[in-house]
Amino acid sequence: MKSLLVTSLFAIGAIAFTACGSSNTKHNSSEEAQTTESTEEVTSDPTPSEIKSIVVDVRSQEEWDNDGHAPCTKLIPLPELESRVNELKGYDKVTFVCRSGGRAGRAKQFLEGQGFTNVENAGPWQNAPCK
Repeated sequence: MKSLLVTSLFAIGAIAFTACGSSNTKHNSSEEAQTTESTEEVTSDPTPSEIKSIVVDVRSQEEWDNDGHAPCTKLIPLPELESRVNELKGYDKVTFVCRSGGRAGRAKQFLEGQGFTNVENAGPWQNAPCK
Protein backbone atom coordinates (compact mmCIF):
# COMPACT_ATOMS: atom_id res chain seq x y z
CA MET A 1 0.00 0.00 0.00
CA LYS A 2 2.77 2.41 0.97
CA SER A 3 4.79 1.62 -2.15
CA LEU A 4 1.69 2.21 -4.28
CA LEU A 5 1.16 5.59 -2.60
CA VAL A 6 4.80 6.56 -3.07
CA THR A 7 4.71 5.44 -6.71
CA SER A 8 1.51 7.42 -7.26
CA LEU A 9 3.04 10.49 -5.64
CA PHE A 10 6.07 10.31 -7.93
CA ALA A 11 3.91 9.76 -11.01
CA ILE A 12 1.73 12.72 -10.13
CA GLY A 13 4.86 14.74 -9.47
CA ALA A 14 6.30 13.91 -12.86
CA ILE A 15 3.07 14.94 -14.55
CA ALA A 16 2.86 18.15 -12.54
CA PHE A 17 6.49 18.98 -13.22
CA THR A 18 6.18 18.56 -16.96
CA ALA A 19 2.74 20.14 -17.22
CA CYS A 20 3.22 23.27 -15.15
CA GLY A 21 4.84 26.40 -16.41
CA SER A 22 5.01 29.71 -14.63
CA SER A 23 2.11 31.18 -16.57
CA ASN A 24 -0.02 28.07 -16.04
CA THR A 25 0.69 28.04 -12.33
CA LYS A 26 -0.35 31.65 -11.93
CA HIS A 27 -3.43 31.14 -14.10
CA ASN A 28 -4.51 28.04 -12.17
CA SER A 29 -3.96 29.81 -8.85
CA SER A 30 -6.19 32.66 -10.03
CA GLU A 31 -8.90 30.24 -11.05
CA GLU A 32 -8.66 28.43 -7.72
CA ALA A 33 -8.78 31.71 -5.83
CA GLN A 34 -11.86 32.81 -7.77
CA THR A 35 -13.57 29.48 -7.11
CA THR A 36 -12.71 29.61 -3.42
CA GLU A 37 -13.87 33.21 -3.07
CA SER A 38 -17.21 32.57 -4.71
CA THR A 39 -17.74 29.41 -2.63
CA GLU A 40 -16.93 31.28 0.57
CA GLU A 41 -19.49 33.96 -0.27
CA VAL A 42 -22.25 31.47 -1.05
CA THR A 43 -21.66 29.05 1.83
CA SER A 44 -20.84 31.64 4.52
CA ASP A 45 -17.50 30.08 5.38
CA PRO A 46 -15.52 31.60 8.25
CA THR A 47 -14.01 35.02 7.70
CA PRO A 48 -10.28 35.09 6.87
CA SER A 49 -9.45 35.98 10.50
CA GLU A 50 -11.27 32.83 11.67
CA ILE A 51 -9.50 30.49 9.24
CA LYS A 52 -6.61 28.58 10.81
CA SER A 53 -3.97 28.41 8.09
CA ILE A 54 -0.38 27.28 7.70
CA VAL A 55 2.29 27.85 5.06
CA VAL A 56 4.48 24.80 4.50
CA ASP A 57 7.83 24.87 2.69
CA VAL A 58 8.49 21.47 1.11
CA ARG A 59 12.13 22.07 0.15
CA SER A 60 15.01 20.19 1.78
CA GLN A 61 16.56 21.24 5.07
CA GLU A 62 19.69 22.25 3.13
CA GLU A 63 17.72 24.55 0.81
CA TRP A 64 15.86 26.01 3.81
CA ASP A 65 19.15 26.75 5.62
CA ASN A 66 21.27 27.91 2.67
CA ASP A 67 18.82 29.62 0.31
CA GLY A 68 16.64 31.31 2.92
CA HIS A 69 13.00 30.90 3.88
CA ALA A 70 9.96 32.99 4.70
CA PRO A 71 9.58 33.59 8.45
CA CYS A 72 5.97 32.35 8.53
CA THR A 73 6.68 28.95 6.96
CA LYS A 74 7.01 25.52 8.54
CA LEU A 75 9.52 23.15 6.96
CA ILE A 76 8.18 19.74 5.97
CA PRO A 77 10.41 18.37 3.18
CA LEU A 78 8.36 16.69 0.45
CA PRO A 79 9.79 13.19 1.13
CA GLU A 80 8.53 13.51 4.75
CA LEU A 81 5.05 14.80 3.91
CA GLU A 82 3.33 11.42 3.90
CA SER A 83 4.61 10.54 7.38
CA ARG A 84 3.89 14.03 8.77
CA VAL A 85 0.45 14.66 7.22
CA ASN A 86 -1.20 14.47 10.66
CA GLU A 87 0.59 17.72 11.61
CA LEU A 88 -1.61 19.51 9.07
CA LYS A 89 -5.01 18.08 10.00
CA GLY A 90 -5.84 20.88 12.45
CA TYR A 91 -5.67 23.58 9.78
CA ASP A 92 -8.50 24.94 7.63
CA LYS A 93 -6.12 26.02 4.85
CA VAL A 94 -2.69 24.70 3.85
CA THR A 95 -0.47 26.67 1.47
CA PHE A 96 2.65 25.06 0.01
CA VAL A 97 5.82 26.75 -1.27
CA CYS A 98 9.14 25.44 -2.57
CA ARG A 99 11.87 26.68 -4.92
CA SER A 100 9.78 27.08 -8.08
CA GLY A 101 6.33 25.60 -7.43
CA GLY A 102 6.85 22.05 -8.74
CA ARG A 103 7.23 20.30 -5.39
CA ALA A 104 4.53 22.51 -3.89
CA GLY A 105 2.21 21.30 -6.66
CA ARG A 106 3.00 17.65 -5.87
CA ALA A 107 2.40 18.32 -2.17
CA LYS A 108 -0.94 19.98 -2.98
CA GLN A 109 -2.07 17.00 -5.06
CA PHE A 110 -1.00 14.58 -2.34
CA LEU A 111 -2.92 16.46 0.38
CA GLU A 112 -6.02 16.70 -1.80
CA GLY A 113 -5.78 12.94 -2.25
CA GLN A 114 -5.82 12.64 1.54
CA GLY A 115 -9.13 14.54 1.70
CA PHE A 116 -7.92 18.09 2.33
CA THR A 117 -10.06 20.60 0.46
CA ASN A 118 -8.48 24.04 0.99
CA VAL A 119 -4.94 23.58 -0.33
CA GLU A 120 -2.93 26.09 -2.36
CA ASN A 121 0.33 26.08 -4.30
CA ALA A 122 1.85 29.55 -3.84
CA GLY A 123 4.89 28.69 -5.98
CA PRO A 124 8.34 29.91 -4.89
CA TRP A 125 9.00 30.41 -1.19
CA GLN A 126 9.38 34.15 -1.79
CA ASN A 127 5.61 34.18 -2.52
CA ALA A 128 4.72 32.82 0.93
CA PRO A 129 1.69 34.75 2.14
CA CYS A 130 3.14 35.89 5.48
CA LYS A 131 0.97 38.40 7.28
